[in-house]
Amino acid sequence: MVSDNNDWGFTPMPRVQANGIDIEYESIGREGDPAILLIMGFSGPLTFWPDSLCQGLATKGFRVIRFDNRDIGRSSRLAQFGAPDLSAMMAKRLAGGYPVAPYSLDDMAADAAGLIAALGIDRAHVVGASMGGMIAQLVAISHPSSVKSLVSIMSTTGRPDLPQGKAEAFAAIMAPPASAGREDRIARGIEVWRVIGSPGFRASDAELRAIVERSVDYAPYDPAGIARQMAAIVSAPPRNERLKSVKIPALVIHGADDPLVPVSGGEDTAKSTPGAELLVVPGMGHDFPEALMPVYLKAIGDFVAKVEARERSPS
Repeated sequence: MVSDNNDWGFTPMPRVQANGIDIEYESIGREGDPAILLIMGFSGPLTFWPDSLCQGLATKGFRVIRFDNRDIGRSSRLAQFGAPDLSAMMAKRLAGGYPVAPYSLDDMAADAAGLIAALGIDRAHVVGASMGGMIAQLVAISHPSSVKSLVSIMSTTGRPDLPQGKAEAFAAIMAPPASAGREDRIARGIEVWRVIGSPGFRASDAELRAIVERSVDYAPYDPAGIARQMAAIVSAPPRNERLKSVKIPALVIHGADDPLVPVSGGEDTAKSTPGAELLVVPGMGHDFPEALMPVYLKAIGDFVAKVEARERSPS
């Protein structure tokens, strides 16, 4: 179990088994405080969630849990599935079909719900970014008893007629490093963040390098695992109709200048989720720079606090 942490420091990285895989996670804050589960996006380990965001939410009275999705970071790698043929899968999707992937976003949502249960948490506020937002939506849809509220950030319903992101943004996240060496991986990571980052909240070179170095040093490079995550995204059917069943409070946060997932994706998520609030942030792209932390902390912290207050108030 996670010990009480009055200085909001990190506990040593523990691991639990959930949904048949091992999941590496960190818990920040007091164990008895309301839980916020953070789900990161495509190819992103738990280190992509900024310490300042996690510690800031813990300071507001929440227990913050960030974890590695399957096939990334230090959680289980599903190497037995091999590397999918993404070109063939995307061709089938463009033709109107839904290809078969090694596993689905629904499987990843079951991982997240399993983690909540494995940690002995009754219900958590589930916050997801990008692919993590898709997973968070599915946790709310398919595992409603595990979720107090939903926050979907820089994500989409996957409706096929929505505007697509810029080609250069997609190319950036898919381009491999020049080699698996540390410096080449760091250089590639910095290039990606420069392409998809927030034009109104630019991160410095030093900040970007620190973010990328930390993640590169955290876990080895696994292109097949990254491809399997993308296969889960490519094969996923739209969620807009399924989101209509969500009965919990929901908040959608999206950047007005997101080059990877256009703001229409966030607008459709909010429109599809009954009663959802929508926050569109001018100048925000597809990242978590320190300059945006006050925005994220206020939006997420205020929303979750409001849900908690509503739950505590007499009906």
